[in-house]
Amino acid sequence: MSSPAWENKPVLFLLLATAAILVGTIVTMVLPFAWVNTEADRIEGVTPYNPLELAGRDVYIREGCNNCHTQTVRPLVAEVLRYGEYSRSGEFVHDRPHLWGSRRTGPDLARIGGKYPDAWHYQHMAVPTSIVPRSNMPAYAFLSDRGIDPEYTRRKMDVLRFPYEVEQIAGLRGKTEMDAIVAYMQKLGRDLPVQRTAQPVTPPAIAENPFRNDAAAVAEGGALYAQHCAGCHGASLEGGIGPALSPSGFDEDMLFEVIYGGLPEGGMPAYASLGSARVWKMVNFILAPRGI
Repeated sequence: MSSPAWENKPVLFLLLATAAILVGTIVTMVLPFAWVNTEADRIEGVTPYNPLELAGRDVYIREGCNNCHTQTVRPLVAEVLRYGEYSRSGEFVHDRPHLWGSRRTGPDLARIGGKYPDAWHYQHMAVPTSIVPRSNMPAYAFLSDRGIDPEYTRRKMDVLRFPYEVEQIAGLRGKTEMDAIVAYMQKLGRDLPVQRTAQPVTPPAIAENPFRNDAAAVAEGGALYAQHCAGCHGASLEGGIGPALSPSGFDEDMLFEVIYGGLPEGGMPAYASLGSARVWKMVNFILAPRGI
């Protein structure tokens, strides 16, 4: 069987192959990017970065944070339950460049804004293991020693055509890169009109405290507390990022429920993965100073 005539003509074959590739490129790449930048795709409420947030975004890029953290929640049930509202193209109209990422050495940050108070971010950035004991994230305490250049930031705002007030640029004096990256983190995901936050973990039916007045359990609970809770509530329950727990005004059942299920809106994670027995031991440690 003889070959088609065009297969025997290399120049014609090259032109046809090039045309096919160009059509595929236009359909799969060029048109989607054009659609993203249409008014119909924009989301009301998604605003450009202010000067401090933009400076923080540049620090985030410079330090390679996007190599370990994605900023895109996929439209999968498990993703939405863990991180919140799935990502939509209109969220990224002001991103130059986008920071979707492809690797999750650390958690996705697309919905991190407002999840934790500023103090949590300052401490986590300075000493990550004080918040997440097993974290392999490097410490960024040095960012607190580096100032923001107001004039350089103003020029970046002009290039990107982001609106700003003169007072905002002047307000950068005395701000550090740590202030900037925390401001940027608190911006992420907060422009969406609707957000589905992670659902609290439902604790098992509250049973009788199995370790009441058990000195060994209190000691083990103290070790668990030091590992998981001291970073926010203080080594001696004196408080810090989270409220003071000594003297505790909690009922033991309420305390178990809060530790086990977490407080998603307050930034406290659930510790259901530790199991009921370990959570009860932490409860007894926290209540031990009250003689319970």
